[in-house]
Amino acid sequence: MSERVAQRAEQIKYGWPKSVEEKLKKAEKLHARERISLLLDQGSFREDGLFANERDPSLPADGVITGTGTIDGRAVAIMANDQTVKAGSWGARTVEKIIRITELAYNELLPIFYLVDSAGARITDQVELFPGRRGAGRIFANQVRLSGRVPQICCLFGPSAAGGAYIPAFCDVVFMVEKNASMYLGSPRMAEVVIGERVTLEEMGGARMHASVSGCGDNLVGDDEGALRAARAYLSYLPSSYQDSPPLEEVMDPIVELDDSMIPIMPQQGYDMHAIINAIVDAGSFFEIKPLFATEILVGFARLNGASIGVIANNPMSKGGVLFGDSADKAARFIWNCDAFNIPLLFLADVPGFMIGSEVERQGIIRHGAKMITAVAEATVPKISVIVRKAYGAGLYAMCGPGFSPEATIALPSAAIAVMGPEPAVNAVYYNKIASIEDPEEREEFIRSRREEYEKDVDLLRLASDLVVDVIIEGRFLRQELIDRYERARRRDRFFSGRRHGIPPV
Repeated sequence: MSERVAQRAEQIKYGWPKSVEEKLKKAEKLHARERISLLLDQGSFREDGLFANERDPSLPADGVITGTGTIDGRAVAIMANDQTVKAGSWGARTVEKIIRITELAYNELLPIFYLVDSAGARITDQVELFPGRRGAGRIFANQVRLSGRVPQICCLFGPSAAGGAYIPAFCDVVFMVEKNASMYLGSPRMAEVVIGERVTLEEMGGARMHASVSGCGDNLVGDDEGALRAARAYLSYLPSSYQDSPPLEEVMDPIVELDDSMIPIMPQQGYDMHAIINAIVDAGSFFEIKPLFATEILVGFARLNGASIGVIANNPMSKGGVLFGDSADKAARFIWNCDAFNIPLLFLADVPGFMIGSEVERQGIIRHGAKMITAVAEATVPKISVIVRKAYGAGLYAMCGPGFSPEATIALPSAAIAVMGPEPAVNAVYYNKIASIEDPEEREEFIRSRREEYEKDVDLLRLASDLVVDVIIEGRFLRQELIDRYERARRRDRFFSGRRHGIPPV
């Protein structure tokens, strides 16, 4: 390499002025190249397009760094906005570089990481970067083609503005740095001018809002390093592509042994389902996704005997574990993700059903619930449903009940399956009779006796007798039961239906 080229390469890579370093330090941010260095195995990065827009010295690499490297020895593709170059904004060559790295990820079956910190498109370059066949729209078209083919992982360190906000939106997971990351189609200033709304950036598109309200962000992290650690950890549960199996890790015993006494007998009593998960999976392996969003349902990756599984669990500690529209969406997307990348599913059911009332009906809860049930039905990876306590109404279907081809429906001794709980069932059937009994004691005795009849009708042994559940098992034996059943299901046929794709409710 000539001295002139070498000097220019060094200047592009490391020639930012001291004022930039001070600005980054004040914002508690790392430079894009530092982020790449922390994410990848040391010395593994191979950069493409370093000299993009070389004729304009103020735009080193045209504000985006792209290339390939390895994480724990596994090849990956990288796109990182350089926030020190016009706030990471996009020009025509920026867009071309992003298109090329997504095409490379597609062709070479590489997981792709998007390290996003960008103010959006440069309006001065809009004709060159926006409308054409190789314009910005091609990035999103490529992301859709990549979806389910290879993992797409986003770390959001700063803004992701306007059309650029769709890069995180099309990713499988988005780790957002609290206080620095934001995502929005229109800025607060634009909102005030166009629709007369006055709102702060945090309210409009801040990290915590997206992680807890909109669901567009998955997990909050405290700083840049935390986002990169989370991204590496996330990849460790996944294969490199849809053609591969997830990697195996060292087997770890659970933190505690599952004991039936950990599950309250009274169906209305809350408890934290995290404790049940941690008593089943390998110690410290549960990687929860969207922990602040729709907390009535828990989803996340874990390891069982060293192998990756996806966990979907109702959480009675939050809203009684009732399913809402957001919880159905959260679960559906996670199920689709696991199914795309060959990760078996474990359902832990303790669900009163879907929420009722005019508010949720207006929000389309039927549509959202149907989306979750669609995802359950379409999943062809091994699925096991464990009825931890109650599984009422369509909640049973959403949690992969017997009609959805699980490898097994396993009941713990505390399990109950029914159209609805005893109290609403008795009230629904005998409302007029109950209302006609004037004596309070007589009324209470009538309700009690009808409830006993109802509970006897859906007794757990009867359900096993009728083959509704495949096995009733004590909690301390559940882990080994799951290990054995998943192992036997490894070679199952994954054909679902001869078609192009379904038309799921949205």
